[in-house]
Amino acid sequence: MNGLALHERSTESASWRIALPHTAAAVPVARALVRSALADVEHAADCDTAELLTAELVANAVEHTAGRGPIELVVELLPTACQVEVHDPDPAPPGHLTRPVIEEPDVWQEGGRGLLLIRALSSSCGHRPTPSGKAVWFRLPAVPAQRRPV
Repeated sequence: MNGLALHERSTESASWRIALPHTAAAVPVARALVRSALADVEHAADCDTAELLTAELVANAVEHTAGRGPIELVVELLPTACQVEVHDPDPAPPGHLTRPVIEEPDVWQEGGRGLLLIRALSSSCGHRPTPSGKAVWFRLPAVPAQRRPV
């Protein structure tokens, strides 16, 4: 076996798409799918961060959109990144995901930090319209195996 082959990145992509119930039960299912998708990938994104941000997107979709029909989780593993999208039926943009935050969240409130986490921890994030509502997404860069936390 050639020594260089051990360090080459895969040029293949893989993706998963799953419909989730429009309930809080969708959050642990989404986290589990992301964890499974990243488990055996040599140059995976940081699994803990991917799970946390996925949970935030799914929880926001459940909490802030009308409960008509399922939400959809799409996980795409690219050669240099992991992208996660959550599709929901509400066409309205998600708060301050791509706009500068003018006010800091109230330190006494439980909520209000999810989109800040997504903006701070992802390499990029955004939203786009879909035929049935919108997709909210984030991207994490691939981390070589020797640099991943143990």
